[in-house]
Amino acid sequence: MILQILGMIVWAIAGAILLTVLMWIDSLFTKYKDLAEIKKGNMAVTSRFVMKLFAQGYILSQSIAKSDDLWQAVLASVVSFAILLVLEKLVEFFFRKFAGIDLDEGTKQGQLSYALVAGTLHIVGALVLGAYL
Repeated sequence: MILQILGMIVWAIAGAILLTVLMWIDSLFTKYKDLAEIKKGNMAVTSRFVMKLFAQGYILSQSIAKSDDLWQAVLASVVSFAILLVLEKLVEFFFRKFAGIDLDEGTKQGQLSYALVAGTLHIVGALVLGAYL
């Protein structure tokens, strides 16, 4: 019982660190500063941020559920994050090129519809990747 509790604590701490790092890396690829916009009360940015965090958390939870090894779960989460980031950028490119919709800019401007589309891309991607893990 004590070992299970210790294991749960280790996995939770590792997961929290990983999610923090992944969200920080994600912020480097976003045209605006998530936390600054959230502080300003930008609900579009907040919604997208929450959906991105949920997506990363879901991928991590699937990695943990399907792995007995912490490092294997972390690696699977990092690889899934990279795949999700590449797919997100591709879809955003197609939205800009063919529909004239800049999801990052619209989200920064507070357009909730843009944020919901962008955030949903993360969630759908996470559901697909999570099924594979």
